[in-house]
Amino acid sequence: MAMPLRQSIKVATYLMEQKLRRREKFPLIVELEPLFACNLACEGCGKIQHPAGVLKQRMPVAQAVGAVLESGAPMVSIAGGEPLMHPQIDEIVRQLVARKKYVFLCTNAMLMRKKMEKFTPSPYFAFAVHIDGLRERHDESVAKEGVFDEAVAAMKEAKRRGFRVTTNSTFFNTDTPQTVIEVLNYLNDDLKVDEMMISPAYAYEKAPDQEHFLGVEQTRELFKKTFAGGNRARWRLNHSPLFLDFLEGKADFPCTAWAIPNYSLFGWQRPCYLMSDGYVPTYRQLIEETDWDKYGRGKDPRCANCMAHCGYEPTAVLATMGSLKESLRAARETISGNR
Repeated sequence: MAMPLRQSIKVATYLMEQKLRRREKFPLIVELEPLFACNLACEGCGKIQHPAGVLKQRMPVAQAVGAVLESGAPMVSIAGGEPLMHPQIDEIVRQLVARKKYVFLCTNAMLMRKKMEKFTPSPYFAFAVHIDGLRERHDESVAKEGVFDEAVAAMKEAKRRGFRVTTNSTFFNTDTPQTVIEVLNYLNDDLKVDEMMISPAYAYEKAPDQEHFLGVEQTRELFKKTFAGGNRARWRLNHSPLFLDFLEGKADFPCTAWAIPNYSLFGWQRPCYLMSDGYVPTYRQLIEETDWDKYGRGKDPRCANCMAHCGYEPTAVLATMGSLKESLRAARETISGNR
């Protein structure tokens, strides 16, 4: 696990505070979507399927920051749409960083070099670039040539300027262990990004391409073979060891989607980033008025093949905190990843 030591300590302290307060449900990281518009039309994403009037909307800075503060989460993942299209995205980031929230700005990187001067390097801020494969594979997934090369150039420039750079890679049933290994080797060894997140493609209802999402057994087989030969220990993966165990079928967990809530132009989304069963205006309403027990694999058919980190990483983190053995294991990997 490659999470910076300072961040690991803050998150661990936060989790301990929740335990001492006997809070059963609390946010670990907020998925903030200040807009739905995007400059790409990826096959596996359904955000730009919203009506034109919705795509023109931009969330006010005070609303975006206020939602994060309302939740109390220590970390924020700003997505969309493409957040760099928001005219005040730098101010949103600045205000969150000023409050010592760890901010990950998720981007396809097409505007990253152009907008980079608006941001300041900070241990509380990172560009999180979406990379789904090497050049041909990535460009095919985003339906546009040249995106991979621009993303690589942007990441190199960001690293040169002193920014933290992370990546987020989604893998589909068209991937093989070799294609996954190739892209993670490139990101880890050649580009030397600070952290990498990985996720099996989730069955997102509005996505144009419904044929290439992974099933549970396909996911386990893919990552079991991908992690073989010591790769898992060598890569700077920004995941808890138990979540990686989960991906390759060594462990299983219930979904805790309440720990990574989604806030967008419509409000707090029930129950998670991937499914929309309505919206509520406050975080408290989301937690208290949602029937969380009816969601997850084996409960809701829409969840049958989901192994996405937005539902299961929090469960793995909480399981880690509840076990001395797993806590020590995670601490060892954190220290090893920060050498």
